[in-house]
Amino acid sequence: MAGIGAIVSERDKIVRMLGVTWGLGGVLALLVFAIYRLAPLAFELADLRLNLLHWSALIFSVAYMSYAEGYQGFHLGFAPRVVVRAQYLWRNPGPGFVLLAPLFCMGFVHATRRRKIATFGLTVMIVCFIAIARQLPQPWRGILDAGVVAGLTIGICSILYFMAVAWRSPQCIDVSADTPVASRF
Repeated sequence: MAGIGAIVSERDKIVRMLGVTWGLGGVLALLVFAIYRLAPLAFELADLRLNLLHWSALIFSVAYMSYAEGYQGFHLGFAPRVVVRAQYLWRNPGPGFVLLAPLFCMGFVHATRRRKIATFGLTVMIVCFIAIARQLPQPWRGILDAGVVAGLTIGICSILYFMAVAWRSPQCIDVSADTPVASRF
């Protein structure tokens, strides 16, 4: 009988590891892909002749987006919550949660009503922002994209930072996972 318990425990550990890896890896892959898509437009600025207004806008864009998107949005909000939700996934590895792990970690699945509203609202806002930004001509599009790339890079670094913090001390991140009553979806 002890052998069967050990097999189930080992299988459960694999499912947990798969869920956390897929969840965090999926979120990081999404952010890396966004950088991959936006960086070439920002790098096009090197081939353009920029005037003082353009340089000022570029410096402002990178500084503002690093602070607002990178620090305020990612480091203080999104990144710790993604990692805490991955920790929740480790403790509650339901098959549905594991299958949808990146969406779970971002707060689209098995979240409080408030978290879902905030997540979906932010997503709609980002999609609208992208649609508007695509209409901008160079150098303005590259200037805006350079700021977004800076913010996303800080976001990736923040997730990696909180992953390291959680690895060393799982209880150290003081952010709510914003999950409803526990279940094994």
